Amino acid sequence: MGVTVDVTFKSLNKYSEILCGDTVECLKTEDSDVIILADGMGSGVKANILSTLTAKILGTMFLNGATLEECLETIVQTLPICQIRQVAYATFSILQIFNNGEVYLVEYDNPRCIYLRCGHVVDLPKNTRIIKDKVISECRFQVQKGDALVLVSDGVTHAGVGKSGKYKFGWPWEDVADFASVQYLTTLSAVRMAGAICEECNQIYEGHPGDDTTVVVARIIDRKPVNLMTGPPVDRNDDEKITEEFMRDTTAKHIVSGGTSATILSRELGRPLRVSIDYADPDIPPIAYMEGIDLVTEGVLTLRRVIELLKRYLDKCDLSLEFFRELDKNNGASMLAKILIEDCTELHIFVGTAINSAYQNPGLPFDLGIRQNLVKQLAETVERMGRKVTVTYY
Repeated sequence: MGVTVDVTFKSLNKYSEILCGDTVECLKTEDSDVIILADGMGSGVKANILSTLTAKILGTMFLNGATLEECLETIVQTLPICQIRQVAYATFSILQIFNNGEVYLVEYDNPRCIYLRCGHVVDLPKNTRIIKDKVISECRFQVQKGDALVLVSDGVTHAGVGKSGKYKFGWPWEDVADFASVQYLTTLSAVRMAGAICEECNQIYEGHPGDDTTVVVARIIDRKPVNLMTGPPVDRNDDEKITEEFMRDTTAKHIVSGGTSATILSRELGRPLRVSIDYADPDIPPIAYMEGIDLVTEGVLTLRRVIELLKRYLDKCDLSLEFFRELDKNNGASMLAKILIEDCTELHIFVGTAINSAYQNPGLPFDLGIRQNLVKQLAETVERMGRKVTVTYY
C-alpha cells in the first residue's frame, strides 16, 4: 500500500514572547516523510535556539542514517548548558511515516502521540530504552488511509494552568485526544485539525498562552494531484497539445486560470463555457463553469490573491478562524487556495507563454512578465507547503 501524508502544524508563542520555543521540521526522503517536533527549555530566544538546534541535528543525522544513540549523543554534546539547571535540555518527538504505511515513532519527554482511526483513539504499544541516561519511548506500527497522528508540545497539556477556568491544572492528555477525535470527524484536512486544536488551547489560556504551544497533524490520505492551466501558448498550433496534456490525468482536479486559457480549452474540448454573473467579491472577477473542469477563474487578479492566501497559510500564526472563513468564501481565489491547501498533494502547472498586452508591456520578454512572476511565486509557495510541483511551458 502506498500512502500520502498531509501534514501541517500551528504554534502559539508564550504570551509576550516574539520567538517560539518549539520547532517543527518536516522532511522527505525517497521512501518516507519525517516529522520532528522539538521543545526547548523555557521560552523566548534561549528556548528557540535549543529547539532549533535539536530539530536540525535530529533531522540531518536521521536522514543520513545515524542511529538514535548517535543522534542523542550529538545533541547532548552540542546543546548549550543552562546556567541555572546545569543541563542541556530539549524534548522531542520523531515521526517517520514510510510510503508502505509503516511508522516509526520516537518520543523523549513530549506528550504522547495521539493516533486516530475512524474517529477513535488507538493505543500504541511502546518500548522504552535508556540512552545516555535518558528514557526514550519508541514503537513501530502500521497506518492505513484515513488515519491521523497528532504530535503536541507540553504547552497543549499545560493549557489553563494558573487560570480560573475548567482546566486550571492543565488540559489532560485524554481530553486533548477526545477533542482531536471530534475534529477528526468534523474537519477535512490536517490544517483545520491543527488550527482547531490550537484555537481551543488559546481559549483555555484565555488568550494569554502561558507556554509555547505547538500542534502537528499528519493525516494519511489518497494521492491528490491538481492540474492548473494558465495562459495561451505562443504557437496557436500548441493549443491542442496543452489541452491534451492538461486533461490527460483523469484522477486530477482540473483548474483553469485565465479567460483566454478557458476559451482555448472550451474550443478544443467542444464544451461550452458559462460565465457566472455573481460577484461574490468585488475585487475578484467571477468564476465560470465548464463540463469536466473543477474550477475556472480569471487569471492575474485571482492568482495574486491566491498567493496572498497561501503565504498566510505558511505563516503558521495565521491559521485562525478568520483565515478559514476567508478560505471558505465563494470567490475564485478562495476556492483555488482552498483546493491547494486542503485537497492537493502535487501540483502540475501548464503555462502558456504568449504575451498578454492587457497585463504587460509586449516589449518585455516572458521571463519579466506579470504572469511568469505569478507562476514562479505560486510554484515556490506551494513547494514550501510540502507539495511536489512541476511546471511545463508552451
